[in-house]
Amino acid sequence: MNSKLLLSSAIALSLAFGAVAVDASAAVKKAPVAKVSAAQSVKFQALSKEWLDQSMRLSPVGASAQGDHRFDAELDDASAAGIAAGLKFNKSMLTRLNAINIKSLSREDQIDALILKNELQSSIFQTEKLQSWKWDPQSYSGLAGSAIYTLMSRDYAPIGQRMKSAISRIEKIPTIFAAARANLDPKRVPLTHAQTVARQNQGIFDLIENYIKPNMDSLNAADQARMNAAIDKLKVAVDQHQTWLDKTLVPNAKGDFRLGAKMYDEKLKYSLNSELSRQEIDKRAEAEMTRVRKVMYGIAQNVLKDRKNLHLGAKPSADQEQKAIEAALEVAYAEKPSRENLVEFARETLKESTDFVRDHNIVTLPSAPVEIIIMPKFQQGFSVAYADSPGPLDKGQKTFYAVSPIPEEWTDAQVDSYLREYNTRQIHLLGIHEGTPGHYLEGAFSAKNPSILRGVLRSGLFAEGWAVYTEDMMRKAGYMNNDPLFHLVQLKFYLRTISNSLLDQGIHVHNWTREQAMDLMTRRAFQQEREAAGKWVRAQLSSTQLATYFVGVQEQLDMRREVEKAWGKNFTLKKYHDKVLSYGAPAPRYVKQMILNQPIH
Repeated sequence: MNSKLLLSSAIALSLAFGAVAVDASAAVKKAPVAKVSAAQSVKFQALSKEWLDQSMRLSPVGASAQGDHRFDAELDDASAAGIAAGLKFNKSMLTRLNAINIKSLSREDQIDALILKNELQSSIFQTEKLQSWKWDPQSYSGLAGSAIYTLMSRDYAPIGQRMKSAISRIEKIPTIFAAARANLDPKRVPLTHAQTVARQNQGIFDLIENYIKPNMDSLNAADQARMNAAIDKLKVAVDQHQTWLDKTLVPNAKGDFRLGAKMYDEKLKYSLNSELSRQEIDKRAEAEMTRVRKVMYGIAQNVLKDRKNLHLGAKPSADQEQKAIEAALEVAYAEKPSRENLVEFARETLKESTDFVRDHNIVTLPSAPVEIIIMPKFQQGFSVAYADSPGPLDKGQKTFYAVSPIPEEWTDAQVDSYLREYNTRQIHLLGIHEGTPGHYLEGAFSAKNPSILRGVLRSGLFAEGWAVYTEDMMRKAGYMNNDPLFHLVQLKFYLRTISNSLLDQGIHVHNWTREQAMDLMTRRAFQQEREAAGKWVRAQLSSTQLATYFVGVQEQLDMRREVEKAWGKNFTLKKYHDKVLSYGAPAPRYVKQMILNQPIH
């Protein structure tokens, strides 16, 4: 996944492969040639610029992540008053945007206006209706960690300058903890959220040890003294907050992590900005689950053709299909990296996927740098890996492909379960998804788009859909020499995408139990126990984000089918991929509308 999605929950409190075919032969409605209103364009450009400026002022930590470093010494106001100010601003912006005739703008500006409208509506919903600032402690812990990380992780300015900004922020971080204690209502906080943040709380000192202390000599004596005093003050604040987490929040956390159908549907609408409803998503996901398992059984028949103890007939029972696929996957699981070599192996696979893209002329490769890192502790516990692209205003900075280390306290059995899931072929797929040609490459293209607004509001649906799309696309292009076990593992990884969507709805709408969730993941999607257990926790901690993978790839696949038909003999992978990525990662629906000259809506 892309870590900007993780960071968004922290900054929001101050702003509050497809078998289901689309009928591409149907007549495509072309966009009429419309006259662009210069007056309306001027109004929108002014509004867009004002929103960008003021939203950065309201969220300095988010601004740093986006590459706007005017407010690096400041922190978001996480208090109730600060949240109210963000809400007032968003409502004012939405009223003014609604007064603009969007259809009279250029097609590019129409996209930006609709993206901005969705963002404003989403922020208002998050603050007024969802009210996560009253029940989700992750917002505050994420903000505190990101306050340091966004300053120190990239070399956008001299280290001494960044360290001076860090002094100011570290001095102010205790106000975030104070705001959390004032705003959170323990009775509304889900227990899993409380326990997760209680475990993460001390992780902020990993940032101090890894980013701040090694750079103390960049400060003069007076600033070093001020930094040491700020760190001492932070230690007191973190310990005080830990006591509150352990003795007040966790024991009294009685909230329900499930959103319920009404709240989920509204959040899903804003999170996806898709034309697919929850019911349509569920129908597609179930159909894909059935189709993909049949393809996996066909591969298992080939891999296990010499096995006499398995029924491998053309019409297996559900139990026979299950056993055959599991047996074939066992062959893939036998090849796994060592616990100590996991990160180094990830580096090797990223190089292999990059070389393959270059050698097969699949898409233009960016020159922006990418680096594999150990995931910072304050972000561990949510996902196994992520890509952290630089903000659209941070030109020339690295993308980080972060890999979570295996917890030291895990038993040998737990480690084996984890590495069976993250076997050698699976690590290859992670390199494709998070690196090249997935998130890293897509993020680098996104940063080139001239619309800063579009870069700041980069679509998670586009980003995750593109990353999943590239997994199957690379396999079809011959990655790993058409290895059938790679195909099998790729399909299993795609089953995870499908099950993510079903799991998200199952938990938040249909009140699934842990047993139902684990059955979906471990039996129907063949996930290992450690992976499934972690996803059960993640699905409680978040909502709607897990749907972005499946819905995003469905829209990417729908778009490719339509464009491939429209272009005919002129279609090539490189031409198509470069075109799709040239629009700067808005929701996929807008990209398709631009390429096929359809009305923007």
